[in-house]
Amino acid sequence: MRYRSNNIMALFPSGEEGISVLKQALFFHQSLGMKVFLYRILNKPSLYKEFFYAGKVKQERAKALENMRNTAKQIVPKDLLEQFTYRVKHGNKLQTLLRQSKRGGYEFLIVLKDGTKDCLDYYEINKLISRSDIPIMNISKEHMSNEIKHIVIPVDVSQTTKKKLLWASYFAKKYGAKITIVSALNYNIDLKQSLAWRNSEKLKHMLSQREIDCEVVIIKEKVREKHEVILDYIKQVNPGLVIIRTHQESAMKNTHIGNFVSNLVHGIKIPVFTVNQFQSPMPIDFEI
Repeated sequence: MRYRSNNIMALFPSGEEGISVLKQALFFHQSLGMKVFLYRILNKPSLYKEFFYAGKVKQERAKALENMRNTAKQIVPKDLLEQFTYRVKHGNKLQTLLRQSKRGGYEFLIVLKDGTKDCLDYYEINKLISRSDIPIMNISKEHMSNEIKHIVIPVDVSQTTKKKLLWASYFAKKYGAKITIVSALNYNIDLKQSLAWRNSEKLKHMLSQREIDCEVVIIKEKVREKHEVILDYIKQVNPGLVIIRTHQESAMKNTHIGNFVSNLVHGIKIPVFTVNQFQSPMPIDFEI
């Protein structure tokens, strides 16, 4: 059984990209009070190397661990270092992260979505989002959040809302943030007769009952795809966080998350928090 704890897991790549992840993890630690577990995942050595060069494999692991600690000492205030724990593992990055998410102990996982050799690629990110037992905080090295005063929730008419709403409430309460529920609508559809409008107003009512400042924005568009409209809106308002509830496509497809979600995750530069259908809907210290 997966137990839960007030911790964050982060995939920690080498070099400048690791510094980006560490800085974002530090922000969430300081604002949410969660301990951070940093993971460096090394390629699994061959059986030959494991048997004949076991000492070298051990040295590589020790070097990676030392590098993580030294990097943390440069970025993390001295009095907070004890809140950061370091793990080095060998194996496939995606499968290792999925196993760790299943074993429990973490509220969410931070991953760099536009990194290089030590990071997950485009397709691995999509698989992680769809299969992880914990939500994913997808960050970009081009934009690190240092405050969250505005949260945007894109609404797709095919999605359910409960899990997205609970996490949105959690972050809004923690940061005192305003929430905007945004949806793109076909130009020829009557606004107040649309499912998007009804879903959004339902969300707004539930959030208002929790004393969270919330507004609904419905954008009518004749030609462009919904994700393009949403991406433009998010670029204009520049919120601190976007929260997306994923939905699963046909099992025959490789990504398992819909194109709407995938395009938003990879197109948005600010942190994007994704919650899939398998995960617990509630953060551990959330109070309804």
